[in-house]
Amino acid sequence: MPQTLPPNLSAAQFDRALAGWRAIVGDAHVLSSDAGLAVYIDPFAPGEPHAFAASAAVLPASVDEIRAVLRIANQYRIPLWTVSTGRNFAYGGAAPRLTGSVVLDLQRMNRILEVNETLAYALVEPGVSYFDLYAHLRDKGYKLWVDPPAAGWGSVVGNTLERGFGYTDYGDHAAAQCGMEVMLANGDLLRTGMGGVEIGTAWQLYQPGYGPSFDAMFMQSNYGIVTKLGVWLMPAPPAYLLGEIQFRREADLEAIVEILRPLRLDATIRNHAVIEGGLRRAAGLSPRRQWYDGTGAMPESAVQAMLDKLGVGRWNLHFALYGTPELIDARYALIERAFARVPDARLTAARHAGDAQPTGGGDRNMAGIPAMTAFRMLDWRGGAGAHVDFAPICPATGRDAMRQYTMVKARAAEYGFDYYGGFTAGARHLHHIFAAIFDRDDANQVEQAGALLRSLMSDARAAGYGEYRAHLAYMDFAAAQYSFNDGASLRFAETLKDALDPNGILAPGKQGIWPAAWRDRRGYT
Repeated sequence: MPQTLPPNLSAAQFDRALAGWRAIVGDAHVLSSDAGLAVYIDPFAPGEPHAFAASAAVLPASVDEIRAVLRIANQYRIPLWTVSTGRNFAYGGAAPRLTGSVVLDLQRMNRILEVNETLAYALVEPGVSYFDLYAHLRDKGYKLWVDPPAAGWGSVVGNTLERGFGYTDYGDHAAAQCGMEVMLANGDLLRTGMGGVEIGTAWQLYQPGYGPSFDAMFMQSNYGIVTKLGVWLMPAPPAYLLGEIQFRREADLEAIVEILRPLRLDATIRNHAVIEGGLRRAAGLSPRRQWYDGTGAMPESAVQAMLDKLGVGRWNLHFALYGTPELIDARYALIERAFARVPDARLTAARHAGDAQPTGGGDRNMAGIPAMTAFRMLDWRGGAGAHVDFAPICPATGRDAMRQYTMVKARAAEYGFDYYGGFTAGARHLHHIFAAIFDRDDANQVEQAGALLRSLMSDARAAGYGEYRAHLAYMDFAAAQYSFNDGASLRFAETLKDALDPNGILAPGKQGIWPAAWRDRRGYT
């Protein structure tokens, strides 16, 4: 296929920019061939895979190299799309929002710069994955846990900046972040919070620092390039319990949420408990064709037969307790008593010593052990499995959970998809994650998956729900949902963007934030 160029740039100008970057990072770390750029194509695109094509990729290995790369990008007005490891699948992977952007891939910056066992934190670069940090803690014998998301190969920095979440008591990754080093578009280097003290002692200990706090400004934004990130780690508990409660009826969701919320608010359950839909659980155990080989969404009779055969609940609540055995026992008794109010609820639990590792299953994440169980579901529809996610925030009430669930399930069935989803519980909100699973080699399924996501976003907007995360193709749509005072939030975001990045080179269009130079591209690839 013909070479993709950065917008408004000639091939000759681009060649000069590439030569400049090669002089900075080395020939091997500037990629511009189709083969080299294949990893920067969205593998799960709910549409044309090349709709968000990169023109090149540059892989710096240091802060100084990033600064030099930025100098050339500013000179030629070339947009850069920064990724940590580029594995943000279901939301675009490593592909850029603006076609023709150059991917600034930070995977070579993969040092674990510090671990402090006494104060329970780490300082890492963007290329460090959850697997990397976990292995480092184990190798060094630190009595500290990471809090992994569903897929452990992701970047600690990247997941945190996207406000990802995990499943231990430290599951709110944005809240467990403390201190950033950020390079601005002009090459200036900023350290947030206590990092502003030249010879500081508390950069990873106290989040605010002095005066305004800026860390959150660099999450889900395009205001700078985060080169170092502090993250609080969980001290290894003396013991822990992994619990599961299975519920038989679809309507039990309302009671589950109403019972769970006070247990989260009073910290009886401190971790991010997961309310897993039955089909989501089943998809990790077997392919769809084993239970139903028809078109369209599985009929209720087939779903129920599958769940009965597999011994899976219609809803499955996963939770964890950490601490001394006495504390765990006391909290477990409260949970057991609370959920006994739901008819036919079935509670099971496994207790472990603090240094023991559970075997199998996604609940290993609740023991601070990264895994890759999330991708088993790609076999659900057969063929070349892919998925795109719909991620609205849901108030932690039974009424809202049932409303979102029935809305999403009905709309998914309309487009021929099963409800593969569930809720992850904060204290006052739920992350509702629904995945439209499709065969990316089936053009009709790809088209329907994209149409379904657009419909779900319209439904959510009409019902007053906002998304916390969106695929590249829907970032502008998601940003438009935040429409108070004719979009004051987005106006403010773009005012900051123009002040910090006047040439508009950093990640144009990310989260719907477009710099003045590219604002006419809103809504287009």
